[in-house]
Amino acid sequence: MFMLLCGLIALLLPGAKGAKNVLFIIADDLRPQLDVYKEFNLGPTHTPNLDELAGKSLLLKRAYVQYALCSPSRTSFLTGRRPDTTHVYDLDHYFRTVGGNFTTMPQYFKNHGYRSVGIGKIYHPGMAASHGNDPISWNEFYRETEEFGAAGHKLSWKAVSDAERQKTPLVDEKIAAQAKRSLNELSKMSQPFFLAVGFHKPHLPFVFPQKFLSTFPLSEIHLPNNAYAPVDMPRIAWSSYGELRSYNDIGALNATGQPNTTLPDHIVRDLRRAYFSAVSYMDAMVGEVLAEVKKLNLMNDTIISFIGDHGYSLGEHGLWNKHTNFEDAVHAPMMIRVPGLTDQGAVTDQLVEFVDLFPTIVEAAGLPQLTMCPEQSSHIDICSEGKSMVHLMKYPHEQWKTAAFSQYRHGHVMGYSVRTNRYRYTEWVKFSGAPNYKADLSEVVAEELYDHVQDMQENINLAHHGNSANIVASLKKTLHVGWRSIHTNLIG
Repeated sequence: MFMLLCGLIALLLPGAKGAKNVLFIIADDLRPQLDVYKEFNLGPTHTPNLDELAGKSLLLKRAYVQYALCSPSRTSFLTGRRPDTTHVYDLDHYFRTVGGNFTTMPQYFKNHGYRSVGIGKIYHPGMAASHGNDPISWNEFYRETEEFGAAGHKLSWKAVSDAERQKTPLVDEKIAAQAKRSLNELSKMSQPFFLAVGFHKPHLPFVFPQKFLSTFPLSEIHLPNNAYAPVDMPRIAWSSYGELRSYNDIGALNATGQPNTTLPDHIVRDLRRAYFSAVSYMDAMVGEVLAEVKKLNLMNDTIISFIGDHGYSLGEHGLWNKHTNFEDAVHAPMMIRVPGLTDQGAVTDQLVEFVDLFPTIVEAAGLPQLTMCPEQSSHIDICSEGKSMVHLMKYPHEQWKTAAFSQYRHGHVMGYSVRTNRYRYTEWVKFSGAPNYKADLSEVVAEELYDHVQDMQENINLAHHGNSANIVASLKKTLHVGWRSIHTNLIG
């Protein structure tokens, strides 16, 4: 009776019959640590499953998140709105309370006749951040929690033996298993599905099956060559990586996290190796899910999107975790496979933003496209502050956005950052929180300018160098005019 009812509902709802399914996969704290991003020189990689997916996807080489922290970033790309619209800047506020009653991506597909299912970490969990994974977004939701290392913040990383895993499976193993079960159930329904799968790794603690350590011999793990703060960096741009220091093994080192201090070399190597192993483990779990899609003959009917929710620092500049506006924190992997459109694979170096995901997947699925949000959209349930990237799937080398925008808040100061083809410019300004949520662009606390042609690692802040005045003035104008001016010149 239930299956019959689902089928009848599907036939009655707009856009459902004959529509493509959507598999939306998220990894947590994943920088572009994949084989297909080798040119960014981030260290050793082993990601065969994601590399295979990339070969049949639009691979976005320069995709930027709007905020380098789990809840603000996920809230942004799941609602299609930027943080200054959602008003989510931390892990303790829910967009429907502080921003507006916005329709989310899974909710939009649900409203258009899809069976909407979530597994693992999609929204940041908890009542404060998402009212318990935003219940209105889903027909079903399955949450799995971490077992090893998280309770009491014991250890920053752990290679888990086969015996331990048999007794207590790892969280991402359980998420992959549930995803396979859900795919089997959904494949039997007459309505299309939106299935979101959120893996916890490589988020701290870096926990993975022991066998993955052999993929990365310690002799091949190198230290960052820039374990120092950028020259002339303003202090407000820094983060003391308290998340990592909260683990007992790292806390015992009495590290302060201050600029131009570093962890011991052997600790840095161990942490980097553990992160690389966790990435490879996550790739294996993605591979299991993709294999199930193939087994069920769903590949030709399913849009597959894979992203990391933001970037990550692994000792570069002496920094760890996210919580900054540096390139390492806001640059993350993104690929989108659309059957019949990206089958031969396409790679683009054009600048894109994670806020572009929602309208892209909607257009690729053939559903009614999202309109651009007006300046004040807290009262509007469905619109987008991004732009569909379907055009790039057809013309990956065509000029697209000339800038991507990110931000990060430290107390009463907000850092607004703009990334162009060559430069990253960041302006730290006074910011008032609730209830006004107002940035005072006339109260500039500090500025940063990095030239990615001459200084890809962002080691020298040029903001106040004498010959940078014209560049700063131009980028300041771009930042202040904002993302809307970039969108008005886009094709498609």
